[in-house]
Amino acid sequence: MANIKSAKKRARQSEKHRQHNASLRSMVRTYIKKVLAAVAAGDKKLAEDSYHAAQPVIDRMADKGLIHKNKAARHKSRLVASIKKMAAVGATATKAKSTRAKAAKSAE
Repeated sequence: MANIKSAKKRARQSEKHRQHNASLRSMVRTYIKKVLAAVAAGDKKLAEDSYHAAQPVIDRMADKGLIHKNKAARHKSRLVASIKKMAAVGATATKAKSTRAKAAKSAE
């Protein structure tokens, strides 16, 4: 434990900052999980809305130095990729469904 008054103060400040940063990191993770949950549920609109809410939060934490800027970019990139992949899978399923319907119609 620190003996000098300024060192004691610095220890108090460090603990306070550590707790605040932990809270902010948790908030970022929650926003990311909301996007991933929407993607897993297959709700494209909710996923996009969640991503648009998460993006400024992720950027702000990177600007503050809470997370590295490359980590922020990686998170955003992967979230967008998962949303696009979900949209592509949905389009493929719709296309396959219409192809089957056409085939059934021509078979009649």
